[in-house]
Amino acid sequence: MATELRAISSTSSATPRRILMVDDERHLVRAVRMYLEIQGYTVFGAHSGEEALEVLREKLPDVVILDVLMPGLDGFETLQEIRRTSNVPVIMLTARGEEDQKVHGLALGADDYVTKPFGQRELLARVQAVLRRAEQPAQLPKTLIEVDEDLSIDFDRGEVLLRGEPVHVTATEYRLLYHLASNPGRLMSTETLLGKVWGYEYQDEDHYVRLYVSYLRQKLEPDPAHPKYILTIPGLGYKFVDYRRNHSRDHATASGLAACA
Repeated sequence: MATELRAISSTSSATPRRILMVDDERHLVRAVRMYLEIQGYTVFGAHSGEEALEVLREKLPDVVILDVLMPGLDGFETLQEIRRTSNVPVIMLTARGEEDQKVHGLALGADDYVTKPFGQRELLARVQAVLRRAEQPAQLPKTLIEVDEDLSIDFDRGEVLLRGEPVHVTATEYRLLYHLASNPGRLMSTETLLGKVWGYEYQDEDHYVRLYVSYLRQKLEPDPAHPKYILTIPGLGYKFVDYRRNHSRDHATASGLAACA
């Protein structure tokens, strides 16, 4: 499914999507704002983390584009403040070659990143992708999955429960868990997961899957170094434990005990 770089305008939505562009480089904010407004978006600009938080509260944007390196409240600190109150998709702007910035931003709850310098068309594609993903959870089929006595996933309520206690997962982690857990015992290639969770324009970003699998393991696995739920198939991809077999064995054991009674 190739990405089509077309505008999302009032013809496809009741109101234009709102974007907040945050960068201390004023000329960059102006250039991005001009380009995205031509594409049919409403764009707000901010030049500091503090200003960005004010605009976020007042304008309620649908996407935030956030630079990492800013004086005062930097991008990471601003992202942390955003995540205290909002799940709005955030695209981080990082310096070329700064891999640790990308990983740190994703760990704090960013949805994507774009490396500076970037092309306007690339940024537009990323904006369109995070908007699509933001709408995806509401479209997931409703179902309750009881993996074992410790882990259950209620996609009807949007809840993940570990030993009866809710586990906080981000929207991206939720989508990845859905596609894994909905296919128990089935090998899911990295390319397939990228396409389903992030979009097929992300085929070169295989580290996204590795990173978010590690996040889920830290939250769900009794021993993340020796996972029992999300299994790695070296060189091929991942698969979720086949909990249907466990349920079948439990049913067979219960039937056997009843027959002996």
